[in-house]
Amino acid sequence: MADQHHSDHVHGSMDIRAHERTFAGFVRMTVWVTCIVIGILIFMALANS
Repeated sequence: MADQHHSDHVHGSMDIRAHERTFAGFVRMTVWVTCIVIGILIFMALANS
């Protein structure tokens, strides 16, 4: 079996700024989509009454 241990990696040394920006964008997009969907549902409920 091949040795899978990589000794070059130092725990905590990875630059995660791109990951944090991507996650922040994902959360922002999720909030916007949720608000739009709720707005559409409220409009549909009011327009049908």
